[in-house]
Amino acid sequence: MRQDLIFAPLGTLALLTFLPLLLIPILRIRAGAQGEVTWNDFKFGESAAVPDSVSLPNRNFMNLLQLPLLFYVVCLMYYVTSGVDAKCLILAWSYVGLRFVHSGVHLTYNKVSHRMIVFAASNVFLVSLWIEFFTAPK
Repeated sequence: MRQDLIFAPLGTLALLTFLPLLLIPILRIRAGAQGEVTWNDFKFGESAAVPDSVSLPNRNFMNLLQLPLLFYVVCLMYYVTSGVDAKCLILAWSYVGLRFVHSGVHLTYNKVSHRMIVFAASNVFLVSLWIEFFTAPK
């Protein structure tokens, strides 16, 4: 199997990470122009004065930099050890797909119970990637 196929889900998740990063300045500038926030509201991150709709993309962005780090690492481990196989790719794409759903829920209607279910499911795939890496015959 082509080992470089692992870069497709890896790159797709990186692309997803850039989407809320683009939303952050747009929403902050818009909120500032409408007088909802001041520059000082962002002096130490985001103050309580920042509306939820403005702070949400930043929270989503931070979330995409936390556990996905372990995804990037394990994908690179599969690549450097020539361990990429169909099972690995299914697990990787499943993780990425669920992270897209999670961000979609988070950035739209943001129902916590829905977000939590998708987040937990994505983590099952992430943990499975790690378990598979260390238990699959080499």
